[in-house]
Amino acid sequence: MALNLFNTLSRSVQTFAPLDPHGLKVGMYCCGPTVYDYAHIGNWRTFVFADLVRRLLEFNGYQVTHVMNITDVEDKIIKRVREQATTLRLFTSQYETAFLEDLRALGCREPHQKPRATEHIPQIIALIEKLLARGIAYQAPDGSVYFSIDKYRGCGCQYGQLLKLNFDEMRAGERVKSDEYAKESIADFALWKTRVPEDGAVYWRSPFGEGRPGWHIECSAMSTSILGDTFDLHLGGEDLVFPHHEDEIAQSEGATGKPFVKFWLHGAHLLVEGKKMSKSLGNYFTLRDLQAKGYTGREVRYLLLSAHYRETFNFTLEGLAGAKTALARIDECVAKLRELAGSGKALGAEPTTIQSLREEATSALTPALSPGRGGIVGSPTERVALNPDPGSEDDSLVAAFQAALNEDLNISAAWGTVFEWVRKTNRALAENTLTVPGAAAALAGWEKINTVLGIGLAAEAEAPAELQALLVERQNARKNKDFKRSDEIRDQLKALGWVIEDSPKGQRLKKL
Repeated sequence: MALNLFNTLSRSVQTFAPLDPHGLKVGMYCCGPTVYDYAHIGNWRTFVFADLVRRLLEFNGYQVTHVMNITDVEDKIIKRVREQATTLRLFTSQYETAFLEDLRALGCREPHQKPRATEHIPQIIALIEKLLARGIAYQAPDGSVYFSIDKYRGCGCQYGQLLKLNFDEMRAGERVKSDEYAKESIADFALWKTRVPEDGAVYWRSPFGEGRPGWHIECSAMSTSILGDTFDLHLGGEDLVFPHHEDEIAQSEGATGKPFVKFWLHGAHLLVEGKKMSKSLGNYFTLRDLQAKGYTGREVRYLLLSAHYRETFNFTLEGLAGAKTALARIDECVAKLRELAGSGKALGAEPTTIQSLREEATSALTPALSPGRGGIVGSPTERVALNPDPGSEDDSLVAAFQAALNEDLNISAAWGTVFEWVRKTNRALAENTLTVPGAAAALAGWEKINTVLGIGLAAEAEAPAELQALLVERQNARKNKDFKRSDEIRDQLKALGWVIEDSPKGQRLKKL
C-alpha cells in the first residue's frame, strides 16, 4: 500500500520512497521551537502534524530518525536576554522545558534527537567556510558574512525551488542582517553576524571574528550534521517556505553541490475564531491557556488533527467542546469493549484470558511489511480472517484507516472509518451480538490505529468508596422492590456528578 504525500518541491502528490537502498530507514527533520516564549496553538498545529507524519511512517514499517532542532540563539532571544539581564542558557532552558512538557501533553512522540543551535557552532562555522571557499558567501565591511543570491544563481543554481520567485517584480535588497525579512524581498542574508554591544555576552569566536550565527544557517548545519548532506523529509509550517526553507536549500546545496531534501511537507496556517491570531484580539492561545480553561491536551490534539494539514484551519473553543464529545464517544465504546473482552462470559464463551485473546487478534491484524514499500502485502482475502461476527470487521478498519492516511494524510476519511467502526460496534454491543473474541479483535484493531492517532484514552475516574456503597444499597433496594429508595439514590448520585451505567460486568458508576 503506497504512501503518497504532497511534495512542496514538485508541487504535486508523489509516492514516497526513502533514499535508503533497502527502503527502510527514513531521515526526517522538523523545524523546532524558537525558545523565547511559550509555543502558541499555531505552532502546535505544525508539531502535531509532524508527529502524525512520523507515526504514519512507523505504522507503514519504516525506521524513522526524527530530528527537531531547538533554536536557542537568534534576534528575539538576545533581546529578551538583554531586557531580563540574565544568561542565554538560563533564559532559554525554561521555555525549552515548557515546550517538551507541552509536547508530551499533546501526545507527541519525542524526537530522537533535539540538537540545540548553541551546541553546533563548530558545524555552523565549517558550513560557512565551505560557502566562502566556493565564492557563494562574502564578508561585509562590518565583519558579518552574507550569502550571495547573485553568486549562487551565477553558479547555475536555482534560488526559488519551493515557490516561483519573480526576480523582476520582487524587491531586491542588497543585504539583510535580521533573521527574518520581508516576504517580497530577495536579499543576501546573514550567515554570521559580527558582534555588537547589544549582544552582550552572546557571541562566539570564529575565523570571521567574534559573533553569532544567523537563523537560517543553524538549521542547515544541524540537519546535515545528523542526517547527512541529503535526507528524506523536511517539515514545517507554510510560513517558513520563504525565506527560511528556501535559504536552507541554497546554503546546503551551495556548500555540498548535492540535493538537500527529497520531500518537503508544509502545514497550512491556523486561524483562531476566524481571524489571524493576535494578543490584541484576545484570540492568542498557548496550550497552557487552553488547559487553564479546562481543556486537555488530547482534546486539543484531536481538534488539531480534525482537518487536512494543507487546509487553513479555524481553531475555535466551540470546536474544542466538539472534540470533547467526539472523544467521549470513542472512550465509551472502547471501555465497553474492554469490559466485554475481559469478562469471558458473553454468548456462552469459554473463559479465557484477555491477554491471549488480544495477542491472537493482534497477530491476525498485524500486516506483513514489504521492505522499501511499507505497505500491507496481499489482498484482504489473502490475510487472516477474524471471527465471523461484528468484530471481524476490524481487519478492514485497519486497512481502510491506513488507506485513507496513505493518501496524503486524508485525516477526514481516516476519522470517518473510526466513527463508522464506533457506530457498528455500539450497535453490536447493544444487540448483544459481539463475542468475547470479537471484542478482543475490535480492541486490537483500535489499539493498532491509535498508534497513529495518538489520542490514548481518558483516565477513567474511580468512584469513591462511599458512592460505591450507595450503588450497592440501590441494587439491594431494587431487589427488595423498594423503588422509591432506588430512585432517591439514583438522584443523589446524579447530584454528586455520577450516573449509573449498565456494563457486561453489571452496573457501574460513571463520572458525568
